[in-house]
Amino acid sequence: MEVLQESNRGLKTKPEFTSPPRNIREMYAQGIVALFPYLRDPYTKNGYEHYYDPQSGQGYLTWKIKNIQRNSASSENCRRSSQSFSGGPTSEREAASSTDVILTEEQCREAVSLMKHTSEVDTIKIKMKETFQYRRKMIQDPNRSTDVLTEFPRFLDVQGLIEQDFVLLFGEKTTSKLLERWPTTFMHKVIQQSKSLNSSQALQDLIDCAEMTVKENEIGDAGWNSDIASILLLLHLIPPSPQGRKRPGKMSASQAEKHLVIFKKAGTNIQEHLDSIEESTQPYLLAMGPKKNSIHVYYIILDKKAIPCKSVSGLSAFDELFKAHFVFGASYSKVLHNMYTFVQTTVFQIDIGKVKECPRVAELRARFLR
Repeated sequence: MEVLQESNRGLKTKPEFTSPPRNIREMYAQGIVALFPYLRDPYTKNGYEHYYDPQSGQGYLTWKIKNIQRNSASSENCRRSSQSFSGGPTSEREAASSTDVILTEEQCREAVSLMKHTSEVDTIKIKMKETFQYRRKMIQDPNRSTDVLTEFPRFLDVQGLIEQDFVLLFGEKTTSKLLERWPTTFMHKVIQQSKSLNSSQALQDLIDCAEMTVKENEIGDAGWNSDIASILLLLHLIPPSPQGRKRPGKMSASQAEKHLVIFKKAGTNIQEHLDSIEESTQPYLLAMGPKKNSIHVYYIILDKKAIPCKSVSGLSAFDELFKAHFVFGASYSKVLHNMYTFVQTTVFQIDIGKVKECPRVAELRARFLR
C-alpha cells in the first residue's frame, strides 16, 4: 500500500513524469486487488483488468496517467490499444437457436406479404420466427437496416415480437436474466451505492422513489415508479462520458435521462410526438399515463415509429428497450453507452470480454457481485 501511495504522490508532483511501463502498471493493479479483494472483478480472467489490462493497455490506472499527462508540459503521446472489440448490439452473431423451417428468398417474401395482411396473431408469430434469418440479413445490411419496420410492420401492433427475436438470438436463459436478477441482485445495491454520490435534489428524489413500495408509489404524486427510478439511478452511477473536443463539456446524468425515457400525459397524440422528432435518435422509452408513477403504456421509439411494449411494468419496458437494440441492430446512445454496457455484460452476461468497458463499469461490477 505504501508503494502505491508513494507512486501516486510521485505522479502528481513530478513535472518530468513519464509513463510507467506496462509491468509496473500491472503490478500496481495486482496490488490493489490483493489489498482489497472486494474490488476484484469476477468477470475477468485475473480480477484486476479494470485497473490495468495488460492486453489492451486500458483501465483506471491508464486513464489516471493520461489525465496527468494532459496537464504535464512534457507529456508523451499515449499508445493506442492494440486490442479489437467485436461485441455489442450491432455485431454479427450466430443465433442461439435455429428455426425449424428454412425458407427460400421467395418464400420469405410471401411470408412477409402474408403477415402484412393477416390479423391472426399466432400466424404472425410463426411467420416472424420463420423469417428470422431473412430479417437478420436485412439488419446487417447498411442499405436495408432502416427498412426493417417498413418490411415488418407487425412489430408496431403485435406485442412480444421483440422478445421472440431476442430468444432466437440468445436463448431463454439469457433472455430472462434482467427480470430475474435486477430485483434480487442489483436494485438494492444500486440504491445503496447511489447514496454515496454527491447529493442533489434530483438524485435524492430518485432514491426516494426507488425505495418506495408499489403501494407508496401509487399514493405518491412526484416522481417515477421504483423500477424506472432504480434504472435512472444506475445512469447516475455510470454517468455519460465527455463527448470530446468537438462537443465540449459533459452531459449530466439528469440531462441524459431524456435519452432513456420521456414522460407524456395520457391522451397525448403519439403521432405529434413522433412528428416533433427533428433528428435521428437511438431507441428510447415513451411512458404515458396520468403521472410518472402510474404509467398506462410504454412505447419504444425507434426511427420515428412507436413500438408498444408488452408490459406496463417499468422494469419490463426497460428490458424490452435494451433487447430492441440487439433485435434491430441499433447502437447505444452515446450518452447511455457506459450504462448499457454494464447491463449487457454484467446483468445479461453478453459478449463478456468482447466489448470495451470504461473502468467505472468494471468497478461497479466488482462492488455489486462481491
